Amino acid sequence: MLMPEVDVLVLSRRFFNNLALAVLASGSAGAKLAFGRTGSHDGNIDPSLLRRALDALEQHSDSISSRDFVGVADFSLPSRAPRFHLVNLADGSVRSHLVAHGRGSDPSHTGWLQSFSNEPHSNATSAGAYRTGSVYIGAHGHSMRLEGLDPTNNNALSRAIVVHGAWYVNDRMIGDFGMLGRSEGCFAVADSSLPELMAGLGPGRLIYAGKA
Repeated sequence: MLMPEVDVLVLSRRFFNNLALAVLASGSAGAKLAFGRTGSHDGNIDPSLLRRALDALEQHSDSISSRDFVGVADFSLPSRAPRFHLVNLADGSVRSHLVAHGRGSDPSHTGWLQSFSNEPHSNATSAGAYRTGSVYIGAHGHSMRLEGLDPTNNNALSRAIVVHGAWYVNDRMIGDFGMLGRSEGCFAVADSSLPELMAGLGPGRLIYAGKA
């Protein structure tokens, strides 16, 4: 069952700046705010990528109705790392989750995203800002639609790029193969992560994907 959405927090540029500065003050590119634990995973969020995500939140303010949580996917990290960060903008806490990238972004299956693509049928991950949409039950069970807000990902709806749970995203895959399986461009996460991500990133919120 999905948790109810928390109240929307309208954030000012000053809050954005203070949040980014707090990350920068805590260390270098591997700095972190305050990390929760998801399964057995702790992780770090890159401050430059967080800054870009916050800038995207302001840039697309007319499209993003809920500004309490954002998702930040750092595809400069390998798939074995918890690189999908759920950032609580009210208190600065971060929960980090595993997420797969598209097979078209890593055709040799190295575990590293080699390139982004917005092209139909590319099976690749797209970079940029997304608005979360409705939750539905499809081929992958509970899934959440995404709308690409940038020229680099504006085919997301027509490509059926969504957030969904996947059997190939878990610690056992990492233990056996050193990496996760690959999606067809979707943000495929562990089934155990899905309820928390659905609750935090319900309709009208921002997910930002990129490389640090």
